[in-house]
Order: sequence, then C-alpha cells, then structure tokens
Amino acid sequence: MSDHILAIDQGTTGTTVLVLDARARVLGRATVAVPQHFPGPGQVEHDGREIWSGVVEAIAGALAHAGIEGSTVRAIGITNQRETTLLWDRATGAPIHRAIVWQDRRTAPECAALRERGVEGLVYERAGLLLDPYFSGTKIAWLLDHVEGARARAERGELAFGTIDTWLVHNLTGGAHVTDVTNASRTLLLSLRTLAWDDDLLAALRVPRAVLPAVVPSAGVVGHTKGVPGLPDGVPIAGIAGDQQAALFGQGCFRKGDVKCTYGTGAFVLMNIGDRPLPSRHKLLTTVAWQIPGEVAYALEGSAFIAGAAVQWLRDGLGIIRAASEIEALARRVPDAGEVVFVPSLTGMGAPHWAPEARGLIAGLGRDTTAAHLARATLDGIALEIADLVEAMAHDAGAPIASMRVDGGAAANDLLLQIQADVAATEVVRPKVVETTALGAGMLAALGAGLVGSRDEVLGALAVDRVFRAEGERAQVEALRGRWRAAVARALLK
Repeated sequence: MSDHILAIDQGTTGTTVLVLDARARVLGRATVAVPQHFPGPGQVEHDGREIWSGVVEAIAGALAHAGIEGSTVRAIGITNQRETTLLWDRATGAPIHRAIVWQDRRTAPECAALRERGVEGLVYERAGLLLDPYFSGTKIAWLLDHVEGARARAERGELAFGTIDTWLVHNLTGGAHVTDVTNASRTLLLSLRTLAWDDDLLAALRVPRAVLPAVVPSAGVVGHTKGVPGLPDGVPIAGIAGDQQAALFGQGCFRKGDVKCTYGTGAFVLMNIGDRPLPSRHKLLTTVAWQIPGEVAYALEGSAFIAGAAVQWLRDGLGIIRAASEIEALARRVPDAGEVVFVPSLTGMGAPHWAPEARGLIAGLGRDTTAAHLARATLDGIALEIADLVEAMAHDAGAPIASMRVDGGAAANDLLLQIQADVAATEVVRPKVVETTALGAGMLAALGAGLVGSRDEVLGALAVDRVFRAEGERAQVEALRGRWRAAVARALLK
C-alpha cells in the first residue's frame, strides 16, 4: 500500500490541501476560499468554524483529485497563517469570538502604550520581535478584555488560545492543545533561547499561562486523527510550521545564508541564520525557522503586509481587472509606470519601517495615466518593498544577497519576478512547484512520521523552473528607487 501525506496549507484567503507521496511529489490538490470579515476600520477577522469546514472540504477534494482513499494517508502536515489568534471553550470547543487575523490593526494603541512603558526592549531581547499589532500577544489580551467574562474564565483554565495550527490540531485530534515552536515564536510570548513561554513576557502582555498550548517541535508526532470526515482514526499529525518557515524549509534553504521570498497576501523574506538567534540592526525580526530532530534553526525575517492583496484591491476595490491573473498582461501594455508610484501600505507598513499608522499612497498621476500604468506601478511597488527588505537583510548579513528563491501565487508572474531581479539586483530563482509552503509542511510530516530518514531525501522535488537575472539599466532602476523612497516618506507621515 502506498504511503501518502496530506499537507494542509491554511492561508489568509484560502485553504489548500496537497496529497504528496513520500518523495514530496504532488499527486492531488484542492483549494477552498476563506470568508473574510471586516467588522470595523483596520479590523480583519475569520470565523474558526468556517476555517475548519473549509479544511474538511479541501481534504475531500484533494483525495478525490489524487484518486486515493483516506486509508492510504500515513501522515498529516500543517502550515498556517501564523499570528491569527483564536480563543475557544475547552469543554465545548466553541470559539468565543471570531479569530483576529494577522493583518488586523486594532491593538495599535495597546502596542503604543507598551512601548511607552519600555516593554519593547524586553520583547525584542527575549522574543526577537517588535511591538506591533501584527503579532498574537496583544490580540490575546484584547480578546480577554473585550469578550465578557473571558479574562476570569481564562485564568480558571476554561479557555484555550491558539494560532491556526493549534485550532486545526484541536479539531483533527478531538482536543489536543499544542503549537509548534515556529508559530509560538510569533506570539511575543516565547523566549528564542529557551524555546519556552517566558513569564516576564506573559506578565508584560497580561496573558495568563493557563490559556497557552504546549510548545512542540516542527517535526514529530503530536497527535492522531479522531472523527475527521474522510480520514480514518489514528493518522499521525507529524509536521507543523508557520507558513513562512514552512516555505523556507520547502525551498530547501537548509544552509546559513539561504534566502527565500514568498508572495502571498503579504510578502515575506526569510534568511536562514543558523543555530543562534542573532538580532537585526535594521528592524528585521528574528524567528525560529524550525526544530527537527537534532537541529534548531533560526531566521531573519522581513515582512511586507500587502503584496498579492494589492492586486486583489485593483480587482475588488477599483475594478480595473476582473481576475488577479490579468495584471501581468495589463502591466505589459506599457514599458514602465511612467512617473506613477504606488506604495501598497493598505494596512500599515511592516519591516523595516514598522508604521501601523501608514496608509497606501499613489503618486505621480497625470492626464496620461492609464490602468496599465497603475497595474505596472502595483508590480513595481510589490517588488520595491521586497527590495528594501533584501537590502536591510544584506546589511545585517554583511554581504550582498546573490540569490533569492521565490514561491507563492504571485511567483507565477514573470514580469513581477523580472522587476524584482532588477530592483533588488539579485538572482531570482523560481521552482517548478511554487506551492512550497504546503510542500514544506509535507516534508516536515514525512520526517516526523519516519517516512524519510532525513530532510535531504526530498530535495529532488525542488527542481528549478526559471532563473531571473537583473537586466534593467541601473540609472533607470536607481531613479525608480529614488521616487519610491520619496513616496514612502510621504506615506509614513501621520
């Protein structure tokens, strides 16, 4: 009987499930959209029950597409949108509020108050993170303060907190309460050095230890399926990692200095920095890359909160395209964006600026501006914010980044990747399989379940599709980057 792996990739806008063989080859896939809820300005929520029902639907679709029965599944891997925060009743499993999504900015005042109290130095030193609404810790405190009776119930041990990996494991197993170390490292509450919840951080953010899950490695059995439609009981959940760390693993970035960028709703650049959590001098984050048998790896990370979401805004907000896939053809109608610059900070700015109050900005409009110019400026804006992160990362590393591996939905856009290579002055390498987030979760599950003996056994799945190299005139690129910096400065003004 064949050994198959289910890789569940629960993302911000959709859930994708892949069926893989033990060599990480994709045999089947299915995707289900995640409904978005916007209860107020700067607020983004998901319904935990809708997420779980979408996972069940995607599992069924992927098994059907692969033409296999659930009885042949030997392991399950999970990767997930990381900082999205959910609280539920331990007894009933019912969420007490919709999940607060990582993009949500409602806790900006709490973050500012914590900074004024001098807490940020402690957070950066222990957790490797900055105080920003992006992370889970202040979201937990907000829920405990704003849902009636929640704080008292949490302190009595009646409520459970989880990022989405924890929520999925809870539902897959019928109650296990765990989170892997990569997701835990995004909460503001985990010590990077001890890989355990930190009492000083818990006290500073007012999060009771009683709500927290157990922290587990990224590869290893943490529970078994129970009562999951389409799957037999007893299938091990054997690999878990946050989406960006899973993509780093799935891209085979196993050596110190390896870099990848994932283009999703946001865009995220990670560099493997080896076995020590080194701090950044340029407001990048230090995070756990993975913990597997015999190895803990760390990464530097730069986050751009809006990437593919900017294209969605062109589609849904402005209506200048009918589908996200149309943007490349529209942008190619012009040789460049002219003087138009789009800073896509629609939900604030992440690294290296960390400005939750920043908003999107379009500059350089003229009577001759067309939809094609705006489409081209959108691709420029995505690539330019990534170039800023690559530049900061190179300064931290003390050497230029010669090559960057890319994945995610927008990595299929040839024009975007060529612009990226030009403005970042680096080689951009696209694999044949761009679903490397799910691939990484599957690789971790194969390792954790003992279906492979080492991570290197699955590297054959990482064949290269195309390499993009810088071609643009440097004077034109520098002029574009100059206009970009000026526009970013305006977007940062309160």
